[in-house]
Amino acid sequence: MRIAVPNKGRLHDPTLSLLERAGLHVEETADRQLYADTVDPDVSILFARAADIPEYVRDGAADVGITGLDQAAESGGVADSASEAVDDDLVDLLDLGYGSCKLVLAAPEDGDISVVADLDGGTVATEFPAITRDYLDRVGVDADVVTVTGATELTPHVDMADAIVDITSTGTTLKVNRLAVIDDVLDSSVRLFARPDVVDNPKVKQVLTAFESVLAADGRRYLMMNAPEERLDEVKDVIPGLGGPTVMNVEADENGNGMVAVHAVVDERDVFATISELKSVGATGILVTEIERLVE
Repeated sequence: MRIAVPNKGRLHDPTLSLLERAGLHVEETADRQLYADTVDPDVSILFARAADIPEYVRDGAADVGITGLDQAAESGGVADSASEAVDDDLVDLLDLGYGSCKLVLAAPEDGDISVVADLDGGTVATEFPAITRDYLDRVGVDADVVTVTGATELTPHVDMADAIVDITSTGTTLKVNRLAVIDDVLDSSVRLFARPDVVDNPKVKQVLTAFESVLAADGRRYLMMNAPEERLDEVKDVIPGLGGPTVMNVEADENGNGMVAVHAVVDERDVFATISELKSVGATGILVTEIERLVE
């Protein structure tokens, strides 16, 4: 199985980190190398431009791809499942939780366009013409779409367009160029995509499970502690765990009192308060560790 991943840019390092955490260590590669092996002999990596990854997957050069939803939507259809996919739709298998951004419709702050309807009969400049045309159809606005390849935010100020559809993360670039957001067009983040015909492939499912386990571990911590056996119910009441805690008998303390070892997965945000409460009900030897992967 081959996974297409971004070869550079802001998505490259987080994607390689995800692969590493999922147990798919990428073997060291030379600069400009297109392919790389992983520790799994059945899984290899194809490095490509983020915008080209959807087409590589559709054409069969890769079985799955990691790139932004905006790139996949611009290149063609995206479905939530193989059963819903039509023609050459890609299946959106998993939101990987990074690379979040928005495609927005924006226009000059002091211009004549303040609502979407004002754009009827106007012109929109964008690097995402397919998404933009689909959006205009959805909102019932008849406007021309001009495709540009950079500096989209300048086009309204040089009379190339009345408005733009562009990516924004913080909104700073829009503000600097005196553009105001009129409407949200698409919420995007990095996703794992596949062709419909490989969704049920065992290796694809294995990779999907590995990625899900990494995401499930984010923001979780593993707590281990000893507690008096007679106070176990109080300890259980304190732990805001992932299901019930694991309880094991241990040797009695120096006074001959029965003790148990309690292990639990808790939300990272609950750790600070939980430790204080556990100490108040007699827990000792409390250990907090990070979790690399969690298969739920």
